[in-house]
Amino acid sequence: MTAHAPLTRESFRRLHPIGAPRPVSQLPDRVWTDEDWDRIQRGYRARDMDEKWNVFVEGDVLFMHRSWTGHGVYEASFAPVIGGGRRITSVVVEADVKRYRRTGDEYDRLMMELIISAIILGEPAADLRAGLVELTARASERSDLPAGVVEHSVLGLRSGS
Repeated sequence: MTAHAPLTRESFRRLHPIGAPRPVSQLPDRVWTDEDWDRIQRGYRARDMDEKWNVFVEGDVLFMHRSWTGHGVYEASFAPVIGGGRRITSVVVEADVKRYRRTGDEYDRLMMELIISAIILGEPAADLRAGLVELTARASERSDLPAGVVEHSVLGLRSGS
């Protein structure tokens, strides 16, 4: 992502706040560097209909909305870490099943980290992608789910992109 003014709430046509917030008990362990935080603060806008997420920051809170509906799904609060970088300290997820069908805190932790790592920062995130496929297969009770289909359906990414 090139240097530009950060995306804000006003950068998007329609956004709907989380209607039924529910705390997520499992949070990513990762400490994002100050450089990562600079990139995260710039946000992300879905570039085409295949991409699934629009993301922006207000203060220390990262808002993750579905690109088609504008529905808020995750709100992650970040805090500085002694020695540098930032860590997620709390998260709420949309609990209204009409807006977002969640499968549990483990899945939500993984999805948040994938949105940040693979979509915003453009990292390969191979371990996270494999975890997403595994959790999705477990939830669907199917072991034959193609990784590319899973990644594209929930992230808007193709395998390895």
